[in-house]
Amino acid sequence: MDLGLTGRSVFVAAASKGLGRASALEFAREGAKVTIASRDLAQLQQAQDEILAQTGKQVLMMQMDVLSPEDVSRAMQAAVEAHGGLDVLVTNAGGPPGGRFTDMDDTKWVHGFELNLLSTIRMIREALPHLQAAGGGRIVNLASTSVKQPIAGLILSNVFRAGVQALTKTLAAEFAGDNILINTVAPGRIATDRIAELDALQAAKLSCTVEEVQHANLKDIPLGRLGTPEEFARIVAFYGSFANSYVTGQSLLVDGGMVKAI
Repeated sequence: MDLGLTGRSVFVAAASKGLGRASALEFAREGAKVTIASRDLAQLQQAQDEILAQTGKQVLMMQMDVLSPEDVSRAMQAAVEAHGGLDVLVTNAGGPPGGRFTDMDDTKWVHGFELNLLSTIRMIREALPHLQAAGGGRIVNLASTSVKQPIAGLILSNVFRAGVQALTKTLAAEFAGDNILINTVAPGRIATDRIAELDALQAAKLSCTVEEVQHANLKDIPLGRLGTPEEFARIVAFYGSFANSYVTGQSLLVDGGMVKAI
């Protein structure tokens, strides 16, 4: 299938590692002109080198903190200038700290809001004029399966990721007339550093080994294994492509069948 991404300008946030990097790599494979952004300059350089080695494509690298409106504006403007516009935005940010309701004070709630909801709002707001100028575009918001089913011990993620999907649904209707399609792609248990970190925290709380936690969690996945970042990235690339011409406002779970919600 031709995804219609050759020569398109694609901006991927939090792309120095994990699902963001895998998504950027997939867009580069499809011939897009990719901008990768992240706070960590050293990891960005590693991601840039990896993408070049695997695809022969030189991506634009921008240091950006999603908590900074100035950084977001500067990074996106650089992408527009370097690649002649903007066609696709992939919003992404690291997950907030785990914990239960009684663990969270106002400072943690505000940080979770800014990290996982307000950052998405800012990136979309910055991208919209460029997508409109291009005659349309695609936005893919990376979230979590908590948009469909809350995850125990991750109350901040549960609340603000659900907000991201509410934003997705609302904006899909508002900007359909501009041919801007907006969707959420929600990872389940994908083999990333974030999952390893959460498993380690759970093992510490339960006074058991990480291997025992991993084995127990796999029982909840009908496919019986973790997903790979590459599997996830292929879905992101399709939703962010111009082969996708009639799906908007949706949330797709990439979870091996783990979530039981209908």
